[in-house]
Order: sequence, then C-alpha cells, then structure tokens
Amino acid sequence: MSTDAIVILRDDHKKVRALFREFENKKTTEARKGTIVRQVIEQLTMHTYIENEVMYPEVRRLLPELEEDVLESYEEHHVADVLVMELSTMGPGDERFQAKTTVLIENVRHHMDEEESDWFPKVREGLSRTQLRELGEQLLAAKERAPRSPAQPSALKKVVDAVVS
Repeated sequence: MSTDAIVILRDDHKKVRALFREFENKKTTEARKGTIVRQVIEQLTMHTYIENEVMYPEVRRLLPELEEDVLESYEEHHVADVLVMELSTMGPGDERFQAKTTVLIENVRHHMDEEESDWFPKVREGLSRTQLRELGEQLLAAKERAPRSPAQPSALKKVVDAVVS
C-alpha cells in the first residue's frame, strides 16, 4: 500500500463512492440501505477525522497559500458531520432517512470532486514526494486511532466544535 497522502485519501474516496452507488441502486433493499449508511458513517467519520487532524493542519502549515481551500474543506466537513450525526440515530424506516442520505451524498460527492480536481493537484505540486509520504504515514497512524462512530468521544468533540463554531 502506498503511503502517499493523496493516494490514501483517494482510496478512501473510492470506497465511499462505491457505497453511494450501491445506496442509489434501485435494486438495493431498504434493509441493505440501512447497512450501507452505517458503513458510510464509519468511513466518513474516520476520513474526516484524519483530514481534520492531520492533512488540513499540515497543508495549512506547509502551504499557507492554500489557507482558503483548507477553511472551505473544514466547512464542508462541518456539514457532513452534522448529517452523519443525525443519520447515526436514524434507520431506513425513518421519514427523512432517504432524503438526509441523499443530501449527504450530494455534499460529500461535491467535496470529493473538488478535492480531487482542484485541491489535490495543488498539494501535489506544492509538496515533495517525501513530504507526501511522511504525511501519508501520519494519516495511516491517525486512521488507527480514528473514531468509527460519531458517538465516540473524539468524533463527538469534532461534531460539537462543528455545531458551535
């Protein structure tokens, strides 16, 4: 497995996109949608944690010209965190489950598309291969300690910060 930070984040994006496609498939049962959303919640909780705790602060420090991009990404994570927290208390039988999941998918897809087409190329251009590998190693270490559920203390703090900020 590559330790390039951008490769690691793109791999996370691929996993989430695959879950989104399965959720949107007309043949996916309501019960399966509930399972998919739980998997999406776990993936996004870990992913936003490692970006917020490692990637964004380091890019902000190393590439100050990307400050506005980083701040926008924090805000996009804020929206996803709130939706994830709300979805974590819902099931497929809830009236707003489908609609809330659809809004989450639209927001996260936009965020991933923007990162991949705009932000990642800027980061790759601004950092050396060594820096990207070191950053990737930090991301992998953070992923080991990352919360898997928005109810875990480290994730709750992130959500509270997002709601209060």
